[in-house]
Amino acid sequence: MTSVIDRAARRRTLGLLFAGAVAGALPAAAQAQNKPAIRIGFQKYGTLTLLKGRGTLEKRLAEKGVGVQWIEFPAGPVLLEGLNVGSIDFGTVGEAPPIFAQAAGADLVYVGHEPPSPASEAIVVPKDSALRSVAELKGKKVALNKGSNVHFLLLKALKKAGVAYKDIQPVFLPPADARAAFERGSVDAWAIWDPFLAAAEKQLGARVLADGKGLVANHQFYVASRSYAQKNPELVRIVIEELAKVDDWGSKNLKDVAAILSVQTGLDTGVVELAASRYSYGVQPVSADVIREQQKIADAFSGLKLIPKPISVKDAVLASK
Repeated sequence: MTSVIDRAARRRTLGLLFAGAVAGALPAAAQAQNKPAIRIGFQKYGTLTLLKGRGTLEKRLAEKGVGVQWIEFPAGPVLLEGLNVGSIDFGTVGEAPPIFAQAAGADLVYVGHEPPSPASEAIVVPKDSALRSVAELKGKKVALNKGSNVHFLLLKALKKAGVAYKDIQPVFLPPADARAAFERGSVDAWAIWDPFLAAAEKQLGARVLADGKGLVANHQFYVASRSYAQKNPELVRIVIEELAKVDDWGSKNLKDVAAILSVQTGLDTGVVELAASRYSYGVQPVSADVIREQQKIADAFSGLKLIPKPISVKDAVLASK
């Protein structure tokens, strides 16, 4: 078992790595002027990536003398590691990562979310696989990113199929490594989200055993470090406002969305179009109902001992003033 000292050393190392990435990414002019900047962690999907591509947040914050620094992460859990060690201020993740992070002691707060997008994640198998149902995953190797949104999808899909989580062989890999294992045939199935899901379908012919429909909501959450949100409520509000504007535009211009995201992600337009067609648009404040949904997910992970202790999700919501 990892010791407290080992975890502390790992956190310090992560902090140095993230800090180095941040410093290297800052524009020279901004560094020279010590221009304040909000550091935003993003992934290869969703409205934050679209906002980055549109450039509207930079224009809005420039009026206040504030820059924007974008830092890409391969998945939600490592993004929240960056938030926890103070290398980013704001970011977007799925449902499960903030639960794992909160259980590990991260002082984050929920500041908004997108509507449900259950078709944007799925459990897939190779096109020539003999597996035809989730029930047949018993005893099989399933690749997934530990602590990501698809972790809960897998739990729910297995439960519906009457398969105990302990009766599969989870193989914890980040998306790029999971895809390589999936292509090699080293795993039998892969639980993954868009646009990696769309890429697997379009490029590999991956077949969907089950997506999130009828199983999970699959919200995308916007989170910030508690200290940043408390000290900079206006900046957080502006980011959410600009996300809402991009959401409104994106919901009416899916072809343009795909074109921007294709440039931002480096993926083929066809792949991004499929992923974009399954996105949800319309950023919303965090409601009591959504927090109750998150608590059910947290309780499920706690019950299976996948997180070290039970948590109260509402503790990660800023108190109204």
